[in-house]
Amino acid sequence: MTHSFDPSFDKDYWDQQWQGDRAAPIAMAVSPPNPHLVREVDALQPGTALDAGCGAGAEAIWLASCGWQVTAADIAGEALARAAERAAASGVTDRVQWVQADLTAWEPGTTYDLVTTHYAHPAMPQLEFYDRIASWVAPGGTLLVVGHLHHEHGHGHGHRPGSGEPPSSASVTAADITARLDPTVWDVVTAEESRRTLPGRDRSPVTLHDVVVRATSRH
Repeated sequence: MTHSFDPSFDKDYWDQQWQGDRAAPIAMAVSPPNPHLVREVDALQPGTALDAGCGAGAEAIWLASCGWQVTAADIAGEALARAAERAAASGVTDRVQWVQADLTAWEPGTTYDLVTTHYAHPAMPQLEFYDRIASWVAPGGTLLVVGHLHHEHGHGHGHRPGSGEPPSSASVTAADITARLDPTVWDVVTAEESRRTLPGRDRSPVTLHDVVVRATSRH
């Protein structure tokens, strides 16, 4: 399948999403940590972690509460401000470093035992973004991608927070991701596609179509 991308997912776009009334459904959607993260990471030995595109910080805070030392990066300053408040309320401030960064250009200057991302779609091709963050995994470390699943029917092209319709440029399949993971470098542990139901903006059910890939770096 061909993957286009929407360059409009830049800092201005995400700043607008996190301002005023638009922020409410996003914040609601990320209140608990992503269940795929909890399932895939719960048994791992805590170390250093990068949450790429951390939003309001639910996943970063959960990782910190489990003993991880977390770098949480996002392009939207308002999202990070909300996340820092939640971290303070959760008592994990000393275990999370919040970084405002454009992940299409930012270089962490280090590698991590865990690199994870959840539905992030910056202003670059989606699969190239996954390639980029995969390069930040330390030897023996873990890459966990939770993304929007590409499906042919009922797939939205606009990004409407709370609608359950991801932008088409942000959607992939498990095979799309695993095909880019060199088998001499990566052991794929999980590669699955699933769906789950959450309450939407008006509390009516919204179905999320997810793709989950976890891989371990051999070296």
